This record gives sequence, structure tokens and C-alpha cells, in this order.
Amino acid sequence: MSSGESEHEVTVLLRQWRSGSRDAHERLVALVYDELRRVARARLRANDPNHTLQPTALVHEAYLRLMGADAAVPQNRTHLFALAARVMRQVLVDHARKKNARKRGGGTTTISLSDGTPAPQHSIIDVLALDEALTDLAALDHRLCRVVEMKCFTGLSIEETADALTVSTATVERDWAVAKAWLFDRLSNRPPP
Repeated sequence: MSSGESEHEVTVLLRQWRSGSRDAHERLVALVYDELRRVARARLRANDPNHTLQPTALVHEAYLRLMGADAAVPQNRTHLFALAARVMRQVLVDHARKKNARKRGGGTTTISLSDGTPAPQHSIIDVLALDEALTDLAALDHRLCRVVEMKCFTGLSIEETADALTVSTATVERDWAVAKAWLFDRLSNRPPP
């Protein structure tokens, strides 16, 4: 199935599910689950090969939050993955906080500011520090924060991110460059824990 066919099928299933079709919901889960799991596996492997959170656990927790009663209703595949980016960020941050609490501040959960490929060690950062920086970045420019979430947490392409944000690909490319530079500056000036 091509990406365009997948996009269309997910959008149709989302519409049917919003209209109350249980069958559409089950087919939707089957269609996007493997893709979300691949994204989670790639994110976790690229960010920290020793990560204690398994891709299946990340996807399950993200899915539960994504489909919860108070969750936003995705309009199409791109919107679904944009929402998944925000939820995966929350899951990773919650996991890192619990892990650090158990160790009383020891250990960190890391993430990369790469496009899903394994990153050099200097570009791997603490997910809690990234979360704090993203919160500050969102206060300055909400869209820059969304671009980072979509690129880092679900690996959306420039085109998919542009579609989700309803902006041009040139805007996303510019935002991605600005956000990475801002985050690099912010995180490299951070005192060590």
C-alpha cells in the first residue's frame, strides 16, 4: 500500500470511527499500530540503545492517551501522527521522571534531535531537559515546538509536518533549523546535573 493510499484509508476510517463504527476503529488500530510501533522502535533505538521503555509499551501508553475520552479527535493520518508526537513526548517525559525518581536523580532518558537516524553522541540529550526547553520554546513560538515534536517524537517528514501544521515545506524547513539552533544553544548552556 502506498503512502497516499494509507493516508486516504486512515482518513476514511477516522471519519467512520467518529461516526460510531466499532469495525472502523478496529481496522484503524490494525492499520496504524505497526507503523506507530516502527516509529517508536526507531525513536528509542536512535535515542538511547539502553532505553528501558520498550516500543510496545510506548505505543500502548501513547494509544491509550490518544484515544482517551478527553483526547482530541484526529482528522486524518497526518493529524493522528502529529497528536501521537505530543503524546509520545508526554509518555517519554513521564517515564524519565519515574525512572529518575526511583534512582533519586540518577540516570537520564535521552533523545536525539535527528531525523530518526542514529545520532552522534554529542547530539543526544536528556529528555527531561528537552521537555523543559520545549516548554520554554512553546512560550516563545508554539509552532517551532510542534515542529520539533513531530520530527523528533514521531519522525514525520518535512512534508507531513507542513501538512499537519498547514504551512509550506519551506516554513517547516526554516522552523526546524531555527528550533534546532535554539535548542542546541539552550541545552548546551545548561549546567550539568
